[in-house]
Amino acid sequence: MTKIAVIYFSATGTTHQLAQAVAEGVQSQPGASVQLERIEGEQIHHGRFVELQLLERLQQVDAMIFGSPTYMGSVASQFKAFTDTTGELWSEQAWANKVAAGFTVGTNLSGDQKHTLDYFQTFASQHGMLWCGVDIPGTYDPALRNRLGAQGGVVVQTADGVVPERDLALAFYLGQRVAGVSQRLAAE
Repeated sequence: MTKIAVIYFSATGTTHQLAQAVAEGVQSQPGASVQLERIEGEQIHHGRFVELQLLERLQQVDAMIFGSPTYMGSVASQFKAFTDTTGELWSEQAWANKVAAGFTVGTNLSGDQKHTLDYFQTFASQHGMLWCGVDIPGTYDPALRNRLGAQGGVVVQTADGVVPERDLALAFYLGQRVAGVSQRLAAE
């Protein structure tokens, strides 16, 4: 069984909607299981993420999919507090060769959401993880799932809190893709 964790922070619920769609995509793959890990404010004290049990649970997964709204051009501080806590794991390369992917949502059409994906990818690379982007060229998909054309991961724009169905379909697809890639790597 391939185990995949979706680790995310959501303030308004839009990132949560995407996380659920990603999880459903993972679960649609036979032989894949998912654990949703939502970062909450009470897990952070004096700016530091303190739920170390989450880090222990993540040791057992084959892949991680990161999600955060884009605030001021990058991940939310709550998600950053989580990543800052992983320094010891980084020094041991404890997550090396796990698959990683990411998704984000912002209010503005060009709200620097790509920088959030770049942050996720850099974080994963520092840990020796293998990045899995979206392999659907923007505007070339008959279902129009990658409407904003991001290849590094799922980028969504919404100003009203409603995630467009096409974007939820892309998040679902990302979950399927990460599960499939993880399964192929595990079979080698």
